[in-house]
Amino acid sequence: MESILINPRNSKELKLLSEFLEKENISSKVLSEEQLEDAGLAMLMREADRSQKVSREEIMQKLENH
Repeated sequence: MESILINPRNSKELKLLSEFLEKENISSKVLSEEQLEDAGLAMLMREADRSQKVSREEIMQKLENH
């Protein structure tokens, strides 16, 4: 099933939307900033190109340079 992500501008808008969804018996969940970041990261990881491999040496070299 598909989902919709809605970002209310303020707490009043969040309350209004939450009340509407509850009244219409539509399942919803409020996410914290951390949970939203985790969801975004998970989406990016699913879309990542996994066809190429990188050696440990290359990774360590990049980490040392930063």
